[in-house]
Amino acid sequence: MPQVQLGHASAPPGAPSGWPPVLPGVAVPNVIEAAEPSTGQQEYPTAALALAAAPPAKRSDRRRLWTLIGVMSFIALCGVAVLTFFGFNGGLTGLVVGVVSAVVPVPLLVSCFLWLDRYEPEPVKYLIFVFGWGACVATAVALAVNTTSAYFADKAGLSESLVAVLVAPLIEESMKALGPVLLIWRRPRAFSGIIDGIVYCGMSAAGFAMMENILYLGFKGYGETAQKAGAASGAAALVGIFIVRILLSGFAHPLFTSMTGIGLGVASRTSNRAVRFLAPVAGLLLAMCLHGSWNLMSVIGSTTTIVLLYGYFAVMMPIFLAMVGFALWLRANEGRLTERILGEYARAGWFSPPEVAALGTLGRRISARRWAKRVAGDAGAKAMRAFQFDATRLALLRDGLYRGLDDEPKRRMETLAEERQLLTALDAYRQVFVGRDPTAPRAVWDGARYHITFPDGVVRVLDPPPTPVVPVPVAVAPPPPPPTAPTAFAGPYGYR
Repeated sequence: MPQVQLGHASAPPGAPSGWPPVLPGVAVPNVIEAAEPSTGQQEYPTAALALAAAPPAKRSDRRRLWTLIGVMSFIALCGVAVLTFFGFNGGLTGLVVGVVSAVVPVPLLVSCFLWLDRYEPEPVKYLIFVFGWGACVATAVALAVNTTSAYFADKAGLSESLVAVLVAPLIEESMKALGPVLLIWRRPRAFSGIIDGIVYCGMSAAGFAMMENILYLGFKGYGETAQKAGAASGAAALVGIFIVRILLSGFAHPLFTSMTGIGLGVASRTSNRAVRFLAPVAGLLLAMCLHGSWNLMSVIGSTTTIVLLYGYFAVMMPIFLAMVGFALWLRANEGRLTERILGEYARAGWFSPPEVAALGTLGRRISARRWAKRVAGDAGAKAMRAFQFDATRLALLRDGLYRGLDDEPKRRMETLAEERQLLTALDAYRQVFVGRDPTAPRAVWDGARYHITFPDGVVRVLDPPPTPVVPVPVAVAPPPPPPTAPTAFAGPYGYR
């Protein structure tokens, strides 16, 4: 029988009675058992029953419902006001042309943010809220302020370029950021890191850019030109502005506002009060500076094209590409954080090593979903997807406890209750695909070793390999009660 090196100072949790203690560095043979340990888990005869066992989302109470109705009604009224203003000033034809042209890039922008947010997707209702806020409220306020400022600038004999360079960046970036700020104020758990901040602020900026493009494409592009030189000239102007504003600089508004998103994301993951305040402010100021610089280059470029080209290729494009690389690194870091934090849960018996390893990268997650679909059909793929999302959320909750984000008693109780809810849901999801692979033997993980039932019917106790096989259908033995404090695990952070 092969010999293995063990490093446990005592019997592993969940071991059968009579299990001898294991000293570090002592070679012991693999152990044969009469039967595998009972998992103590609820068995579900069908995948549908297992999925139904996951705790449902909270239902909105009446007060929250009326609050939601009021907020969405306000957003809708702002949107109607903006479109009405556009219609009265530019005509119905310009409005239709502008809406059709401006909507074209929106699915691509939204898809990019959804693709970035694949580890822990944000609730659709929150994404709709921030998009609607940027498209309606931020646009309405910015339009009113910019129009008023331009009027007074003209009365004072000043150039309207001052409004574009000084006033527009301040009011537009403030209003685009206000929606995500309200969200993090009312729903702090909606933010779990910098990625969330970028996604929420980027969606708000995408909504704002769509409405602004209606103005430029439909009215300043097609409408005004067609009125002066005919429909053909209007169409040519529309194509030219579409190339400049959509194809070449469609990333501008999301790029600017993502700086505020980084600040909000940093604030959401720190317990330092000063950082919570200063990080969003610093991000907002940076967004304003970038926006103002972009508008300044556009103003100067109207007379000297070389300045605009230099600013575009030498300044804005490098910043944009650097931001894309930073966002991709952040997304990969979420996978690494999940694997690191859940490793502590695995040592406590709540996860098996293959489950944790399968969460580390998007490639592994996709492989796990394919495997779950192969062994358990569409229900297995659905359960694996939900398992991965909730596991990521669990890791972020535990990381938040380590960071001291939930130091208030009420918030800590809410976090621990959510943690227990997630663990219950994860167990239900696991039941859909565990033990359904006919090519793999039955295996139970107890937090330290595997109890594997071989084809000859013998149960052998084996140590985990250095590199987990991904994925492997492994049941989980009864773990201890959920931890009630961040000191329950002794992990890489040094907590004990």
